[in-house]
Amino acid sequence: MQLTWLGHSCVLLTGSKKVLIDPFINSGSVAGTDPDIVAVTHGHADHLGEAVALNRKTVAITEIARYLKAKGLPAESMNIGGTIVVDGVSFTMTAAMHSSSIEEAGPGYSAGSPAGFVIGMDGVKIYHAGDTALFSDMKLIGDLYHPDIALLPIGGRFTMGTAEAMMAANFIGAKTVIPIHYNTWERIAADPVPFKKAIERTTDIKVQILKPGESIQTGS
Repeated sequence: MQLTWLGHSCVLLTGSKKVLIDPFINSGSVAGTDPDIVAVTHGHADHLGEAVALNRKTVAITEIARYLKAKGLPAESMNIGGTIVVDGVSFTMTAAMHSSSIEEAGPGYSAGSPAGFVIGMDGVKIYHAGDTALFSDMKLIGDLYHPDIALLPIGGRFTMGTAEAMMAANFIGAKTVIPIHYNTWERIAADPVPFKKAIERTTDIKVQILKPGESIQTGS
């Protein structure tokens, strides 16, 4: 399976299916990714992004799925703690500590709780934390689901920063960590290099720093 970080929190998984997570990039459009399935962690515009325009089968928490169905999308609803299988790809929804609303729907429109996903495809498990603070139950995510790769926000201000993400990486225990949700704007500027050096100096975890558009291969 190929994992491509497109920028911000947007990640494309390409294997037996193409799964696009949080379809927003600041520098253009994700329309050319042509995903089979879209997954949305929460309702903020920089994560819901182009989900409506893509008009693909979209996995999201119940409130967001209801909104997308009203827009004509074939949305798959779920909630935190649940697991569903969509076209052979498994999605387990995990907790995240953040906020969630759909700005384009108007004031007060509830987008339910923010979330993360553990996505299983082709024998590989990817944990996308979504926008979140550090929380101790991340250890349960590692103990229960044993993800191979963890995608963790490091930008600070709206999510955890590098210090908290280091502890999150240890809680989760994935062999590979990829930092996301940083340097999109000045307010979430972060340097991933010290983060990488500190983790690799003190643990067996490898940190893969990707530039927007770069990919790694994982699994067989």
